Order: sequence, then structure tokens, then C-alpha cells
Amino acid sequence: AAAAAARPPVGPARDAKMPSGCGSLTPQVHWAQRHRELYLRVELSDAQDPEITIADNVLHFKAQGHGAKGDNVYEFQIEFLEPVKPQPVCRVTQRQLNITVKKQESHWWERLTKQEKRPLFLTPDFDRWLDESDAEMELKAKEEERINKINIENRIPKDPFRHLKRGYLFMYNLVQFLGFSWIFVNMTVRLFMLGKDSFFDTFHATSDMMYLCQMLAVMEIVNTLIGLVRTPLVPILLQVFGRNFVLFIVLGGVEEMQSKAVVFFVFYIWSLVEIFRYPFYMLSCIDIEWKVLTWIRYSIWIPLYPLGILAEAVTVIQAIPVFSKTGRFSLALPSPLSFTLPFSVVLQLYLVALFLGEFRIKSEPKNCFEGPVGSGPL
Repeated sequence: AAAAAARPPVGPARDAKMPSGCGSLTPQVHWAQRHRELYLRVELSDAQDPEITIADNVLHFKAQGHGAKGDNVYEFQIEFLEPVKPQPVCRVTQRQLNITVKKQESHWWERLTKQEKRPLFLTPDFDRWLDESDAEMELKAKEEERINKINIENRIPKDPFRHLKRGYLFMYNLVQFLGFSWIFVNMTVRLFMLGKDSFFDTFHATSDMMYLCQMLAVMEIVNTLIGLVRTPLVPILLQVFGRNFVLFIVLGGVEEMQSKAVVFFVFYIWSLVEIFRYPFYMLSCIDIEWKVLTWIRYSIWIPLYPLGILAEAVTVIQAIPVFSKTGRFSLALPSPLSFTLPFSVVLQLYLVALFLGEFRIKSEPKNCFEGPVGSGPL
């Protein structure tokens, strides 16, 4: 019995440097290296409150978790072969802990620990293991990639007006955002206060601001033509001219159309799309991405775009008998033709073009995912 009591412990605990009398266990640790870094993978799942420090070139680890011996406190110490930086980086996952330690000097180590005999709890990490020649090739490849990236960036001529262009795009998107926000808030407040009665005077309450915003939208065509933004020209032409045709000609041309309830739905859908689209482009001008806004911008378009097409189509359908009755914008052809081309025929042709334009946009995968075009930076 006395001989058994004097027998040294077997297994990983015998080789681990641990404070005496703590009663903790040693986890399995896998290691690998590169010229600049050391990688330690600790086999400990559901680790809680890991304590990882480096003092006097010795890494101290202690954590509560589930290891080979069940749910216990596990700890170990590693005295490194050569000096390392005392700021380890740890990434905890559900199954393990990944520790990265930077070397003081960038070169290859013959082993990890100062002691020549490898501790039993320490084994090579074959998932990340490279020999010195392979590591040198990897390092050389990364250096070549970095140099190539710098060379490519140097080949691209720097635009001296880059900040001026971004400033202009930022202000343009900000103004449009404020304009459509005013329309959206105004219509929403009136809807809560007046109910369905607000449908019939939407045009008179918000048309001035809508006129301003849609006239400014013509600048999106100009921005594309001069190469200020990377936006396909055909979709932006369809959107801007389509909206302006409905706003200035169909609604603005005949007073009887301005009191239709469908005007509310057209304006509300337009403004709801734009109060998310313009802030998205505005923030992109200053290299800021708000993930919630990005998700809303690309998601809300999916139901609202076909609803907007439907609302515009209903507007045109309701306008056909009105323009037939008033004769507004009808074109009297001279002799020998000597007949009048009713504007209602133009509206019928526009209906066909409206749905063909929708098909044209949806047939382009990029536009199908990006939704209505905008004025983001290059």
C-alpha cells in the first residue's frame, strides 16, 4: 500500500505544470506554428470564464468546462522555447478554445516548450500543421499577394475629386431622404387623423414635395451618364421617366385625377421605398454599412415593387376614360391624315410598356436582387 501511495500519477496530469493541491485536471492541447505565430487548440467544450495570461514567458490557462474527465476545472502551463508577446488572443467556441500567441521574433522554432521532453497533454495540431518549408512557401505567397495588391492599387489613378463627388452624392441622397420622409410622415399622420378621407386629397397635400423629389430624381440619370455612379442606365430610365409620366402627365394634367384614392397608394409606396433606399446610399458614400438598413433596403423592395407597378397601372386605367372625355393632350393630325389621336391611346400603349419594363428589369439578375436603382458611390 505504501508503494502504491508513492507511485507517481499517470496520464497528462503528471507532466502538466500545475499549482500543487489545486485538484484540477489538464485538458488535451494541440499546437502548430507559423513564422510569426503559435496556435493552441484546447479540447474543452462549454468553457466558462477562461483565464489565459502570459507572465515570464509562461502561458497560464484555467477554465471550467467539459473535457476528457467530465465537467471540471482544467488548467495547464506552458513555458515557451523563446520569447513571445504577452497578449494572447483567445476565441471560444462551443467545442474548444483557440489561442493565438505572437512570437517576439519571426522565425521557425524547433519545438514549442523550453523543456526538451514534450508534455503528454501536448500534441501536434495536424489540421494546421506545416513543416518549415511549407510555412515558408505560405509566407512567401502571402507576401506576394500583398505586393500584388499594392501594385494593383498603385496602377489605379487616384481621383482628385473623389471626396467632392462623394460629398455631392451624400447631400443628394440626404435631400431626397428628407423629402420622401416628409411625404411619408405627412401621409401617415393624415391617415391616422382623417382615416379614409385622407385618400382623396393626398395630391393637394403632398404634390409640391413630390414634384420636387421627382424632378431631382432626373439627376440619377445624369449621374449614371457621366459615370458618377455604377447603375445600369435602362432600369433607371424606366423608373424615373415612368414615375414622372404618372406624376406630371397623368395626375398633374387633369384635375379630376388628383382626387382619386389611388393617388394615396402610389405616393405612399413610392415614399416607403425611398425612405430606406436613400439612407442606404447616403451611408455608403461615407463607407458605413448598417446591416439592419441593408436588410430592409433589399427586402422591402420585393413586395413593394410589384405593388407600385400595380398602383401605377390602376392610375393609368382610371385615367383613360377621363382623358377620352376631356380630350386633354389629344393630338390633331394635319391633312391629308385629318384625324385626332386621342391621348387615351398613348395611355394604353404606356400600360403595355409598363409591364414590359417590369419584365425587362426582372430579367436582369443584378437588378432583380438590388431593387430600384439609386445613387450609391463608385
